[in-house]
Amino acid sequence: MATIMRKMNVISRCEAIYRTQRSSEQLLGIYHSYVFAICKNPGASQDKLAKYLCINKSSVTRHLSALEKDGYVERRVSESDKRETLVYPTQKMLDILPEVVKITSDWNALVAEGISEEELALFNSIMDRMLEKSMKIIYSGDSAE
Repeated sequence: MATIMRKMNVISRCEAIYRTQRSSEQLLGIYHSYVFAICKNPGASQDKLAKYLCINKSSVTRHLSALEKDGYVERRVSESDKRETLVYPTQKMLDILPEVVKITSDWNALVAEGISEEELALFNSIMDRMLEKSMKIIYSGDSAE
């Protein structure tokens, strides 16, 4: 199993490099996940984003600070809970969303080239099951069965 995880990590790092190389903006590939998450969930709390992205809270705070400084997000204190910070996309982030979608789509097409539809369907099914199991283990406190 360790080799599967290593391969998934290497593929993920290669994708981040590809995304950074293809971005016309000075938006590192690591931030593309934030673009998707924030545009899909405007007004989500930083904690919710951390859980959604499976990234620790301190990294999310640091990344959001950089995105805010560069004008991609706006953070506001929640009116209903002053301890909670909500994150909204700016027009700059909304404007770059189509480019991020295209870069991601292009990457997916490149890495799936030569793989049949049946193989991709099976692979996606297996990955969905592994993702669900991973989230269950992390967020429900369950250990591996």
